Amino acid sequence: MKKTLFEITGDALAIYENLEENGGELTEELNELLVINESELQSKGKAYLEVIGENESYLDRVDIEIKRLQGLKKSRKSLVDNLKFRLSEAQAVFGDFEIGLHTITTRKSESIEVEDINTLPKEYKVVKVTESADKKALKEAIKRGEVIEGVTLKQNANLKIK
Repeated sequence: MKKTLFEITGDALAIYENLEENGGELTEELNELLVINESELQSKGKAYLEVIGENESYLDRVDIEIKRLQGLKKSRKSLVDNLKFRLSEAQAVFGDFEIGLHTITTRKSESIEVEDINTLPKEYKVVKVTESADKKALKEAIKRGEVIEGVTLKQNANLKIK
């Protein structure tokens, strides 16, 4: 029965604990177990790396396909906008008209356009404020030894595959 990477890691930790209990003395039996675990680890690790590689490649292809589809969408939207514009021009020249079951007409609406918000009086402005933590300043303060309630410096171990 093949072991999972989790089981291999657990076995290795148990061996290292045994090694510590023996005062660091590497017996022939412990050495043999370590060699077997390392070969299993190499095998499982290789399989994991292959799966990671395949999935990263798949994700890259998905990203490329998303960009391609976004390009198609943009192109089609441009076409639709252009055709609607042509119909609105025709309606402006000929008035309301029917094509089969569809009626081409316009409706009135209103919108405000502001050229320069800085020239508006205060009563016609809305100020939006967004707060966020200054993580860089917080990190520097914690490293200097300051204690800030609700803030901790977390040490991460990020997987690096070369």
